[in-house]
Amino acid sequence: MINGIIGEKLGMTQIFTEDGNVVAVTVIEAGPCAVVQIKRKDKDGYDAVQLSFREIKKVQRVNKPDMGHFKKVNLPPARYLREVSADIGDVQVGQTIYADIFKKGDKIDVTGVSIGKGFAGVMKRHNFKGGPETHGSMFHRAPGSIGSSSYPSRVWKNKKLPGHMGMEQKTIQRLEIMDVRKEENLILIRGAVPGCKGRLVMLKKAKKG
Repeated sequence: MINGIIGEKLGMTQIFTEDGNVVAVTVIEAGPCAVVQIKRKDKDGYDAVQLSFREIKKVQRVNKPDMGHFKKVNLPPARYLREVSADIGDVQVGQTIYADIFKKGDKIDVTGVSIGKGFAGVMKRHNFKGGPETHGSMFHRAPGSIGSSSYPSRVWKNKKLPGHMGMEQKTIQRLEIMDVRKEENLILIRGAVPGCKGRLVMLKKAKKG
């Protein structure tokens, strides 16, 4: 059994639950993904499968090593390749994986690249409280003193300071699947899915159950 699938974040919408409540969900176009390669523990040191996503129509844009990788297994070249863990007993190269590997109510871990925020100060980036807002304070949104006196006479590594915020790989665990629509390759997820619309995401079976 394959424990994950590649998808693309399409945006958000609302659905009604069976008891009439409105729930906000993120819509993911999950698959179809083709199995391009199988990694085995006796040869590669671990069990996994390599999945492809988003077929490339203009093959002249594919470099020779990648084209050879796909030709070897008689599959069309794809834009994305990712590995997921799997019980490879019944998995075959060329097999197509659809959104229905998950079902409604499953818990999954979603990995994606968070939205970039650019350069941000310490209040936005690290939730610092800031200084008094009254007139004459002269200290409002600044980080404050970062010195450490005569010892060690330097700024400690990993000190929370202003800097680039976002555009980092994030994994949100145990999100709930509210619906799976195999015919449309859609998975509706309740919870915070990292990234903006059009961003690639990985959906995997939750590690924590």
